[in-house]
Formats: sequence, structure tokens, C-alpha cells
Amino acid sequence: MPILQDLWCCRMEGRRLQRIISGGQTGVDQGALRAARRSGKEIGGWCPPGRFCEAGRIPPEFPLRETPRDRSRDAPEVPRSQRTEWNVRDSDATLVLLPGGRQGPNPASNSNSDPGTSWTIACAARLRRALLVMDPDEKGAEGRIVSWLRGVAPRTLHVAGPSESSCPGIGARTYRLMWRVLQGLGD
Repeated sequence: MPILQDLWCCRMEGRRLQRIISGGQTGVDQGALRAARRSGKEIGGWCPPGRFCEAGRIPPEFPLRETPRDRSRDAPEVPRSQRTEWNVRDSDATLVLLPGGRQGPNPASNSNSDPGTSWTIACAARLRRALLVMDPDEKGAEGRIVSWLRGVAPRTLHVAGPSESSCPGIGARTYRLMWRVLQGLGD
């Protein structure tokens, strides 16, 4: 079962998903941005200073803004925590795609999540943003995500999860899943 956290969002007729944001890392972040761009959604988000990602530089096709510092004052031990915090802050909802993620009431303690993903989950709780943590490989993931998005009706969705090096193939899997999700919304 996916982990759901609906703290402040409610269904609003006529409200449609307009924008997908992420931090630009390889893997989930870039896969989601590519699917959103292909579907005609606005894309953006905050990235670390220098536009660095594990592959070198974040591709220029992604119009991300650089944060003034790498680490948030609230999470100085977590690399790239400032961009994560600001992406959660600037969104209405956060979708974390976490392959093999342990399901349960406390996603922040998930043994499969890296410090950045755990920080994303903690920020969503602290900033009272709707949150869905979903295993993208789980049967029915696409339908559950579409249903959740229809329920919380975010204008801006933040998508996060592991990098390509920590989860090989996750970028392509995210792209395919998010493309189907965005088509399923029919916005």
C-alpha cells in the first residue's frame, strides 16, 4: 500500500496540475521533468549552486533556479537539502517514488530511502504539504497516483526520489510512469 499524507489539500473543481518541479538530480528528478515537458506541463524547481548533479551538470533543458547555498540550516548534514526544502515549500504536493520502499505509517524511517529522500518526506510533513510515497514498480501504481492527484488537486507537484546511481534504471522507469500518470489525468 502507498503511504498517503493529506494534511491541507482538498479537492477543488477546475483546479488542474500545471507544473512539475524537482531538484534536477539524475534518476527520479530528471525522469519526471522529461515526462512533464513531453506532456506539455510547465517544469522548473530549485537546484544546488552550480547546477551540479551526479552526472556533472544538470542539463540546460531543465529551467531550474540555483539556491544560494547547498545545505539547509535545518539539515546541514544532508547534501542538497536547501533545494529539497525549497521545492517542497514551492509545491502544493510531493510525490516520492521509492522502489522497494517499506510501506507503513512512518515513511521517514524507511530503510530503503537515502538521506535526501528522508529529508523530502520530513519537509512535506513539516511544511504541511500533501505527500504520497509510492513504489513505482508496485502493481497499480499509476492508478493510485492518478487517484491521489485528483484528490489533492495540486497546481504544482514536486516529484522526488533516488538518483540513478543509487537505483539504476529509475530515471527511465520514472519517465514511463509519469508519462502514463499525466496522460491518465487528461488535463
